[in-house]
Order: sequence, then structure tokens, then C-alpha cells
Amino acid sequence: MSAFRRVLIVEDDAMLRATLAEQLGYGCEFVADQAECLAEAECRLAADTHYDLVLLDVGLPDGDGRDFCATLRREGRRMPIMMLTGADAESDVIRGLDAGANDYIAKPFRISELMARMRAQLRVFDNSEDAVFPIGAYIFRPSARLLLEPKRKRKVRLTDKETAILKFLYRAGGRPVPRQILLSEVWGYNAAVATHTLETHIYRLRQKIETDPADNRLLVTESGGYRLNPVATSRMMARRAA
Repeated sequence: MSAFRRVLIVEDDAMLRATLAEQLGYGCEFVADQAECLAEAECRLAADTHYDLVLLDVGLPDGDGRDFCATLRREGRRMPIMMLTGADAESDVIRGLDAGANDYIAKPFRISELMARMRAQLRVFDNSEDAVFPIGAYIFRPSARLLLEPKRKRKVRLTDKETAILKFLYRAGGRPVPRQILLSEVWGYNAAVATHTLETHIYRLRQKIETDPADNRLLVTESGGYRLNPVATSRMMARRAA
């Protein structure tokens, strides 16, 4: 089962920007937001939206994308950033990579190649120490097997299997994941592993992360499987803190 990865496209060419957003939107892999300048990109990044990757043009109306990339890195943003530009001289590539870009792609480019390189960068990032994902009121750090709840200054330790379950459900983008798919993805093909094993892990996970384990708002049972409901849980936590 595939899952949406949210991408921010920062590009002043309206036709190219719209084409990229449309092409990335096909299937169940990416969903794209658009910004035509650095100021708009700053607003989108300052909002609560989590971006898995940024596609960043170099020549923008209100500044140089490479300088913006360097600023994002200084702010501690670690998501993959891929530069899209017509400036492909060696010195331009070096400057872009030195600014903190993960990849530097010269225009014109093939969409299929761009998407393959995006997948490659996301695979590397997902397995790095920097990978963090928002889940409700928590910040999920898979590499550390940890959920952080900043408002309550609380840490929730996870087992390997709990981490794998949360990671796969997060990648499902709020859509239900059937039990058999979760078993296959988390435990691999193993005829000896029964659905009861998954249900036991889900029960223990809920004891750790739900405000009220008897009223599941974050990890929801639905359509023969499970899904994450991070928006509802985030609002619930906000009401509780008020």
C-alpha cells in the first residue's frame, strides 16, 4: 500500500509549477503544494503543514534559492531539498550542494527521472537520524524508537514493532490499512504470525499514546484494519491543554 508524501514546489514558472504538481499528483505517492516565490514558500513552511521534500528553483523573483536553502538548513530543517535550475555549470552545482541541497537537477529534465531521484532521497532520509514525522500531538522519531510530546514534555519509548506499525500507518496518509497488509509489512511473510499478534501490539501501543485508551482517537480501528487520525487527536490534545 502506497502513501502520500507531501512536497513543496517553489518555482516562479507558472506552467512548469502546475505541470509538476499535476504529474506528482497522479497515483497515491505524492501530493504537492505550490509557491511562486520565496516569501510564499516561507509562509507555507511556517504553517503547521509537514513537508517531506522541497523542490526549489534557483532563480526566483525575490531571491536566490540557494541562499534560501542555506537559511532553511540554519533553521534546522532537515527534509530533502532538491534544486531545479537552468544554471548547471560546475560552480553552480557546487554552490547549490554547499548550501545544503541534497540534489541538483538541471532544466529541462524528465519527470520520471525527477520522481526516481525524489524517491531515492526520501529513502535515505527516512532511515536517517534526522527523520521526524508529526503524529497528532507527538513528534515521531523512528530512528530513536521514540514519540515526543512537547506540550507535556513527555517521551514515549517504542518497541521495534510498534515503531514499524506507526511508520507504516503514517505513510498510509490517514487511510485504513488492512490487518493482513500490516502483518506482511511489519513481520514479513510468516505463516506462524497470527492476527492476534498484531492486535496485541496495537493494544499495547494504544496504552502508550492514547489520552484515553478506552476512547481511541489517534489509532483507529476501521474497515478491517487500522488508521491514524492525527488531526482529530491534535485538536483533542489542544482542548485538554486549554
